Amino acid sequence: MEITETLSDGLKREYQVKVPAADLEARVVGRLSELKDRVQLRGFRPGKVPVKHLRKVYGRSVMAETVEAVIREMNAKIVEDRGLKLAMEPKVTIPNEETEVDRVLGGQADLAYTLSLEVLPKIELADFKGIKLEKLVAEVTNAEVDEALQKIAEQNRPYAAKGESAKVEKGDRVVIDFTGKLDGAPFEGGTGGDVAVNVGSGTFIPGFEDQMIGMTVGETRQIKVTFPANYHSAQLAGKEAEFDVTAKSVETATEVTIDDAFAKTLGLESLDKLKAAVKERLGREHAAVSRQKVKRKLLDQLDELHKFAPPPTLVEDEFKNVWNTVESDLKAQGRTFADEGTTEEAAKAEYRGIAERRVRLGLVLAEIGDKNAIKVSDDEISRAIVERARQFPGREQEVWDYYRKNPNAVASVRAPIFEEKVVDFILELAKVTEKQVPREELYKDDDEATAAA
Repeated sequence: MEITETLSDGLKREYQVKVPAADLEARVVGRLSELKDRVQLRGFRPGKVPVKHLRKVYGRSVMAETVEAVIREMNAKIVEDRGLKLAMEPKVTIPNEETEVDRVLGGQADLAYTLSLEVLPKIELADFKGIKLEKLVAEVTNAEVDEALQKIAEQNRPYAAKGESAKVEKGDRVVIDFTGKLDGAPFEGGTGGDVAVNVGSGTFIPGFEDQMIGMTVGETRQIKVTFPANYHSAQLAGKEAEFDVTAKSVETATEVTIDDAFAKTLGLESLDKLKAAVKERLGREHAAVSRQKVKRKLLDQLDELHKFAPPPTLVEDEFKNVWNTVESDLKAQGRTFADEGTTEEAAKAEYRGIAERRVRLGLVLAEIGDKNAIKVSDDEISRAIVERARQFPGREQEVWDYYRKNPNAVASVRAPIFEEKVVDFILELAKVTEKQVPREELYKDDDEATAAA
């Protein structure tokens, strides 16, 4: 067997590999000898099938299996002997493939192929103890709790029926039947019955709720609207439609007193318990934003401390994913690059830079995890999958089975858990100082790059 390195350019490697036909033949004979004791062919007693006959029946398929096995073994040997870490699956190229493969399978030629590799760069990790970070934190104030309680009260206000002749006003809840038409013809999904609409909530198509104002119970009114250009249904996006709407009942919201009785309607023992629950929720929200911002600052520093050329193929794959999302979003919104104040070329350059950053940071985080034996346990993955399954009530088993049968889906669960554990590890070593700020400052959009690994 011969292995010759023919290319070593940056992170790209190529090797010419040659396996003599005699070596392949020896392995085929050994494999056929193994089959002799196991296969049963009509006309022969078990274990008495001549190898020559086995070759006639199975020779080509056994040679194909042998070639595949040899290629796998040779590729693994090349990687292991040279201590390479691969950035992508190896690429095997056989010259004049159809003709050459046919000759190899027929035992008439040596197996010769080119192995192309793209390897991971050697990453020199920085001293994380030298990283300095400022973490913004905000306490939950009584005013915030009161504001949140008021919103909860508004969302849970009871409604009382208006008189039969009362007209619909903004803030009322109206139960309607409706039939929609495009160019005079009904369309799929355009009909509904006993649908409750909170007038002024902006839940329906723009202009729909406003045209309901002034209706009375039993009245039917034709409402004309235009579906938004970015409407989720491409068949309806930007189209003009007419709806025949009948008001079946009209209710007005009544006042809510925020007290123990109100808390009990929400399943809590008292107003104090409700306030405590609201304060806890707000605290978690503040902590999540605080974490997100300090993580972004940390990733920015890691990016600055680790400047190396990432594998081109990984960058190109990441860029394609990012760019597909960008184009899909623009199409869904009916916008162009000009509307965004840029050009396609400039946008591509920007997002290619984002893709490169993501790949580089991903490699840095992976290296940190590898060097420090940071692992994600099966229990952690199971808990994360259970949490995802809970988001689909009644379909929990279906979600669980999906992840159990799809390794790539499990990997998508493992990756963010691993990233957070690595970030926690670095934050423990870095010098992090907390700065108390008002809620407004914590949540302020500071226009920093939001790209993360």
